[in-house]
Amino acid sequence: MNIILLGPPGAGKGTQAQRLVERHGMRQLSTGDMLRAAVKAGTPVGLQAKAVMERGELVSDAIVSALIGEELDSMGPDAGAIFDGYPRTEAQAASLDDILAQRGRKLDHVIELAVDEDALVERITGRYTCAQCGKGYHDTFEQPKQLGVCDKCGSTEFKRRPDDNEETVRTRMAEYRAKTAPILPVYEARGIVARVNGMAEMDHVTAAIEKIIAG
Repeated sequence: MNIILLGPPGAGKGTQAQRLVERHGMRQLSTGDMLRAAVKAGTPVGLQAKAVMERGELVSDAIVSALIGEELDSMGPDAGAIFDGYPRTEAQAASLDDILAQRGRKLDHVIELAVDEDALVERITGRYTCAQCGKGYHDTFEQPKQLGVCDKCGSTEFKRRPDDNEETVRTRMAEYRAKTAPILPVYEARGIVARVNGMAEMDHVTAAIEKIIAG
């Protein structure tokens, strides 16, 4: 099973990908993570990417394709893949088809976590964590039982991510729309796109995804 998981930052894509990994033994292929790992490991593709990045240039589609090919080869034929952050253009979508076909694989599903922008802004801008243990809270949806005191460790210090503000969230949403708009029609034409309500409870989203992949 090979799937693309789409969704803007804050839609819960990471959580759902992790659940697919745990339930089905799939591998999450995030191009950013793979690049960093390849550079660190000093693989041939990693060294190539490092040279490009040191020149301040963007890593080419050819290098990303080679990375994905390496990763798929290391997985074995029975493990499923979740593509995260790739493809983002029609050229990359065509490239992914080739990479999969060369290994006797095909893309089974493109699942988009659909969100309401205003609700997502509220979800992201309201979140904060305990500075001590990292437990997550929210201004509206999950306050500590005793105001200002962490339920888990009793700390009174909390922190917010500096980029969890409305302007940044809306910019990220616009970027996401711009990047996914070109590839969705490619997959819609094949009838493999499914949308799930990303604003629903996490377990409901998981159940909806499970239903899609069960086919």
